[in-house]
Amino acid sequence: MFDLEKTAIEMEKAASILKLLGDSTRLTMMKLLEHHDCCVCEFVEIFNRSQPSISQHLRKLRDAGMVKEERRGQRIFYSLNQSYEYFSFIQQILQSLPDQDEKIKELEQKGTRITCC
Repeated sequence: MFDLEKTAIEMEKAASILKLLGDSTRLTMMKLLEHHDCCVCEFVEIFNRSQPSISQHLRKLRDAGMVKEERRGQRIFYSLNQSYEYFSFIQQILQSLPDQDEKIKELEQKGTRITCC
């Protein structure tokens, strides 16, 4: 269990995490990554945004240590970084959010799930 009462530094870190997750696109990405590894192309399709925009969001999450990347062939797939120091805090937040699996199902129905790979 994550204990926010440890120190002011811990509170600052929590504020930093919440600020990153305060963007609905990044928060939705994190919720999707809770159960699915995804590549940039899938997020481009889900959010109907440009690849550079999606990459910026993922870079912020990666630089903070919240997500990790894994190269598979020509593509990079993203997943939650379960070894992140504050993973349990993030996990508590994500568990409070509505499921986003319908977005993945829509990709599968359209035939656009991992079509770039």
